[in-house]
Amino acid sequence: MQMAIITSYVPDAAYGLLGPQMAATIIQDHTRHPCIVIAVTRDDDKDSLKKALSDYFGSRRAVIGFSALSGREDLFSLAKELKDEGAVTILAGPQADADFRGEEGWQQHSHRFKGLAECFRFALHGPAEQAIPLLSRLEGSDWPDVPGLLYNDRNGGIIQNPKKSWDEKYLGKVRWDNLYVVDGNGISPQRITTGQVLQQIGCPHAARVIEAEIDYPASIRAGQGERIKLPLRGCSFCDVAADKGFPGKLEMETVLCQIRCLPEGRDGGKIPFELINEYPLPGLPDLLRAANRSGMRLSQINLTLRADGLIAGAAHLEEALRAARQMGVYLLLSAIGFESFDDTILRNLNKGISVQENLEAVRLIRRLKAEFPHHLGYSTQEGAIHGFIHPTPWDSREIFAGAQKTMYLYGLPNDILPRYSIPLIIHHASGLGAWIREIEQREGIRYKRSGSIICWWEEPAGC
Repeated sequence: MQMAIITSYVPDAAYGLLGPQMAATIIQDHTRHPCIVIAVTRDDDKDSLKKALSDYFGSRRAVIGFSALSGREDLFSLAKELKDEGAVTILAGPQADADFRGEEGWQQHSHRFKGLAECFRFALHGPAEQAIPLLSRLEGSDWPDVPGLLYNDRNGGIIQNPKKSWDEKYLGKVRWDNLYVVDGNGISPQRITTGQVLQQIGCPHAARVIEAEIDYPASIRAGQGERIKLPLRGCSFCDVAADKGFPGKLEMETVLCQIRCLPEGRDGGKIPFELINEYPLPGLPDLLRAANRSGMRLSQINLTLRADGLIAGAAHLEEALRAARQMGVYLLLSAIGFESFDDTILRNLNKGISVQENLEAVRLIRRLKAEFPHHLGYSTQEGAIHGFIHPTPWDSREIFAGAQKTMYLYGLPNDILPRYSIPLIIHHASGLGAWIREIEQREGIRYKRSGSIICWWEEPAGC
């Protein structure tokens, strides 16, 4: 048997996909079944992909995982088509359980997302190594000993087994030569120029539940001034906060093992990599020194972090920059989650930060850039794409005018704001998914669903 994992990708990109590629590594190393990752863009031809899959599997039964699908209905449809043709299709990745089961209350509300149980034979929720016992016994109708597994019983009901905890012994190795893209000849290996290294699982901001108050959408005039109280973990729009919580950090040696797996660039150093850790600064100086002691040449580390983490970790960042200067390493603050420069929007997003904290973070990185011009990057011109969510359901003329004034007063279009903002995406299992359902119930309206996404920007039915 051999296996392939299909995942969403961006055209003309060259970045690695840690989750799917690590999962493929675990499967190949621990089941002895070859496993590759196929990155599929929205522009790829479905028939070419299906032919490539047929050539890859040959006479073997197709076992195909799907992960990190970005809510793409074309990939949902592809999975169903492959399943109907006899392939074993497995949904994995964050929120695999929620997407397999469907949106809360869909049985009573026909407009809600009914889930993907018809598209996939199984779903696997949690660590990738749970696939090991499943792949050894795909046939049958009952899998009580496979952790994290979801499947339909004979009566059409969904059975969900408890997932296992993260096991660090599986997280030290990643093969970066197993990613393929669709081309005119079927599939071909993808050369990766930017990798990823996992240091922290989950987000501390999502580690505790708080009682949040979210405003009514600006489009419902009758509800202005009203708020909906919801228990939330982390940012209200985050579609993985409730899934992962905060299991914790990995040991230094595990992180170093992942770095060793990275390909080398033309200069002999490791290719640039994103360090996956929402609060990376306290441990960054130690990581740089440990990598140096291990004889690894680092070229660039991309940091994705929160504005409050940047402020709290300022001293650690300065220490890391001094070490980076000695080692010839470039630190890029590649994505800071500012999201908005209006306090009302930030509160509704449950960011846990204020506009003043965002601006303090901007002042800090501008100062550090002046001190370490050759070893720190943060601006859009240097390749950073910072979080900026717009439009949102709460936009009004007053909010827009106030945010615009702040952004131009502090010169944010010059170095902070991305070229294009990201519209607010509401996944059905996020905190804002519950917010939408409460609005629907109170107001007797129905928002359209596009796959697993709730279309808040369209006029709801029943208005």
